[in-house]
Amino acid sequence: MYDNYLIPANTKRGQLILGLFRPMDLYLFGGGVLLTFILIAFLPLTSTMVTVFCLSPAAITGFLVMPVPYYHNMLVIIIEAYQFLTNRQRYRWKGWCYRNVVIKKRKRRG
Repeated sequence: MYDNYLIPANTKRGQLILGLFRPMDLYLFGGGVLLTFILIAFLPLTSTMVTVFCLSPAAITGFLVMPVPYYHNMLVIIIEAYQFLTNRQRYRWKGWCYRNVVIKKRKRRG
């Protein structure tokens, strides 16, 4: 139609598995579920605390890969918060006039 191509807003979702998960998310969740099955198979589930301990890997990884609005999932939020808190907090000005300021300062010294 008029040789125009409109890119839909959700093009990134087409690259995800089931439109929600990256391969790393599924590996993480699969590892948590596998560890839960191993713990259930080898530990006697006689008390509530042992049961909670056995189910915690699947619950924690399920929480991490749970989709969240405006972000991909909880794991992405945690990673971005960690990077924000551990990176440099003072930012150098590199705006539209940065090159002009640097060049003018060098010319004045010389």
